[in-house]
Amino acid sequence: MMKKHRQSKTTSRNFFRYVFTAALVFCFVIGMNTFSFPQSKPQRPDTPKGNQKKNQRSEPKTEDQRKREEEERNAVIEDDPVKIETAVVNVDTVVYNKKSGQIITGLKKENFAIFENGVKKEISNFSTPDAPITITVVVDFSRRAAQLGYLGQRGYESGKFEMIRPVAYFLTKFIRPPDDYASVIAYDMRPTPLTDFTNDPKRLNEVINLLARNSPAFTDSNMFDAIKLTLVGGKADSVVLENSKQEKMDYAGMVSLKAKRRAVLLVATGLDSMSRINYGEVRKIIQQAGIPIYVIGTGEMFMKLYEDRIDAVDTISGFPGRLTLLQARNTLQTFANESGGVYYPVTFESELPATLSNINTLLRNQYSLAYEIEEARPRDGKKYKIEVKVDQDGDGVYEEKTLVIQHRPFYFAPKDEKK
Repeated sequence: MMKKHRQSKTTSRNFFRYVFTAALVFCFVIGMNTFSFPQSKPQRPDTPKGNQKKNQRSEPKTEDQRKREEEERNAVIEDDPVKIETAVVNVDTVVYNKKSGQIITGLKKENFAIFENGVKKEISNFSTPDAPITITVVVDFSRRAAQLGYLGQRGYESGKFEMIRPVAYFLTKFIRPPDDYASVIAYDMRPTPLTDFTNDPKRLNEVINLLARNSPAFTDSNMFDAIKLTLVGGKADSVVLENSKQEKMDYAGMVSLKAKRRAVLLVATGLDSMSRINYGEVRKIIQQAGIPIYVIGTGEMFMKLYEDRIDAVDTISGFPGRLTLLQARNTLQTFANESGGVYYPVTFESELPATLSNINTLLRNQYSLAYEIEEARPRDGKKYKIEVKVDQDGDGVYEEKTLVIQHRPFYFAPKDEKK
């Protein structure tokens, strides 16, 4: 009895399913007849217009028409047409007098010349120094840097203020909202973004207060990793002031920004403990990025007081020796020179206002130049030397002895990854 009831129930379900399917098919057919679909070509008009006849007699084809139709029949259609692409090499340039240091303003496109490996290139883009700045401030916030600062100040104040003071002064004095933008990255064992790009003075003050309230946690400082994150981005700790629940985030580097005036302000001792990348790799990243790095070298007061009294090499405890500190200074100078920036070894606190003002002036007076290269150039990662010359008077003679032209010295061609 139960079996018959189940079979009856199943038959009833199948009947309603068939009825429902038939209704769908009927609606679809009706819809096909009701709605018209768009066509790839316009329809012919139903009635002739103007002087056209309904059944027009075909006219004999001319010789030109026959040739054209023959060419169209024999033409080879290329699915992938050849594209000629160009790449643009941007070169930010600052020009100043070699003796007086005075910034040279008012120059025009015809005053400049760009050479790549000695070959003159046509300047495709040129803009005068009137754009706002976008800058990332990178600060060494390690115990070692604080220790050098403390000894340099002979214990009169916390050593961390040698690192915080340049950051606070620049952010409060030279970032002009709403057009300027700044971000801040602090590093010891790893780089940590404190704030993403902002033009809010309140947010910038929060960064300064955050640094002032906290003390460095680790002795090691991985400067190379911090510079890599700043320029090309990567995986990093979440931005501190964003209060994100995520521990890690993808951080975009400076090279991805479309701002006209980009720069990095690096406040550091130059020491690197155990970065994942080496000195040669970070140099190549800096050269490829083409973003000027302006460096405030800390620990200079310590060197002046104790250079002749510290060991030549690192001690067993890990305290850096004289040769290590001198190498750190050379590293900072190299990074500044190869990026088109400037290195400033600051000894006394009283030097900071003039130094940071000079950096701000250089940033505000960059000429933006660019030249194009054809994509046909081999994508082998080859390095090309860039040289910018200035003819200030327009007399055909470059002022190489009297002017300093500050710019990126290299360009790297793109490199195809090996499969």
